[in-house]
Amino acid sequence: MLTSDTSATSERIPSVQVQVPQKSLPLFVPKQVYAIEKQWFAQGNPSYGLMQQAAWQMAQWIDQTYHPSRKVSVWVGNGNNGGDGWLVACYLTQMGRVVQVIEVAEATSTDAISAKYQAIKQGVRTTRLLDILPNLVLLSADIMIDALFGIGLDRAPKGQYAEAIVAINKLRGRQASYQGRHAVRTVISLDVPSGLVCSTGQVFDGCAVKADVTLCLVARKLGLHIKDGPDYSGQVLDFPLIPSVLEMSPTARLLQGATPMTSRAYNSHKGSFGHALIIGGNQVAGSQGMGGAALLSASSALSAGVGKLTVACHSAFHGSLITKLPNAMSLNLQDVAGVKALIAECDTVAIGMGMGRDTSSLQLCHQYLQAVLDSNADLIIDADGLFHLATLTQTHPQLIKQLQAHANTHQVWYTPHSGEAARLLNITSAQVEADRVSAISQLAQRYQGSWLLKGVGSLVLDQQQLYVCAAGNPGMATAGMGDVLSGLALGLLAQVDLSQQQRSLQQAVMIHALAGDLGQQRLGEWALQANDMAALIGIVLKQLYDLR
Repeated sequence: MLTSDTSATSERIPSVQVQVPQKSLPLFVPKQVYAIEKQWFAQGNPSYGLMQQAAWQMAQWIDQTYHPSRKVSVWVGNGNNGGDGWLVACYLTQMGRVVQVIEVAEATSTDAISAKYQAIKQGVRTTRLLDILPNLVLLSADIMIDALFGIGLDRAPKGQYAEAIVAINKLRGRQASYQGRHAVRTVISLDVPSGLVCSTGQVFDGCAVKADVTLCLVARKLGLHIKDGPDYSGQVLDFPLIPSVLEMSPTARLLQGATPMTSRAYNSHKGSFGHALIIGGNQVAGSQGMGGAALLSASSALSAGVGKLTVACHSAFHGSLITKLPNAMSLNLQDVAGVKALIAECDTVAIGMGMGRDTSSLQLCHQYLQAVLDSNADLIIDADGLFHLATLTQTHPQLIKQLQAHANTHQVWYTPHSGEAARLLNITSAQVEADRVSAISQLAQRYQGSWLLKGVGSLVLDQQQLYVCAAGNPGMATAGMGDVLSGLALGLLAQVDLSQQQRSLQQAVMIHALAGDLGQQRLGEWALQANDMAALIGIVLKQLYDLR
């Protein structure tokens, strides 16, 4: 908990040292939260009593966290989230705080009306939004509590609500003074930042409150951790309130750490840790080629500890491969017979990184995918492999049926970003981003296997369990990061001596994100490059080994 003199806006810098992994946190969507509350009320618990309990706990946290002289403004809407705000204002007033309610809309729900009456009876000062907007600079409160919208919002805020959100964001972060002290104005959202869609993490038209802290009620909301959610939610704190949440299966689980790595047997050799094959790094007509994609994948696969690695790339890049990674073997990407023969010998194959998108690349991808399906190898499809898979879905449906069947007996992992996912689903990227959970579910249903949908709060769907990655940073939004991830996943998957969790797709995603966070701390978000990641991955794996 923050101390009374600590601003909630202070940056929370993660430790360079990988922490002991925490239990994954269950994430819920609004309809599940409503079901939890309905069940609670059916047991004879009053809805207004729950509102009072929630408001009391939040008011206590606010009072204990911030200096007693800091003034508070509570911005309330017409529904139950506004009712929470009225009661928080009431209780903070009882605690001796200077509080003002800014009424954006008149209370309409039964509980909100009761809460407003209780607050006014307590002597809480109120003003209308229209009265405060022309004189925002005169607003003395430096703690602003957002109680405009709850979890039911699924559209862009309009009218006075939109004006209130703009005003809150305009004031946020500005300097304020109290009793000779200085602090930046802090925004606290009750349950969810107003304007953020709790089921998808979407913000329409950029209109949502940017909170420094979100006090999450009943259950942690999925939307706080995906898409726009992390940019608007700030630090998220939980107030569970209802024990029956334990009886509800979550929509997803938040991955907050990676599984520790175990030691290797002394009586080992390179064959003990798998033979992996990367197929990519092509040079198509009229292009300088994409050998770097294969090199980046290869470097991270080796850092992940794979025993033997072969890269089937264009012969133009063999010299670069030998120079950068002399411990990796090379093979001509156009040597179809040679590549097919090697596929039959490998434990795991990753295909697509820098493969190209012309007709000849499509033909190679088709032949090599068929060879994998005829083998005993596990499979990872990434980048241009996913581009071609969308075409093959239309032209070679029998291959897709074989791919689905292979996923029943082997590991088959797919790692698209939203553009690649959109092509596979024959929709737009915007449609994928509007509901990423639905998109990844549709992909898994269509192709089977395990899926990663990259992005803010990357989603992993494995054996019907959805996971959200809690690590990672904007510095990783640079060319080649996806190639690094595919290679890391390949290197782990090839090591059959590892446990199921240690060689899972979610483990690869978390290690990749943790390595990126380590790079952010050491190099900064602007300088972090994909080429830095191999060494960072090695450090993270060493730290995970030390946690065993």
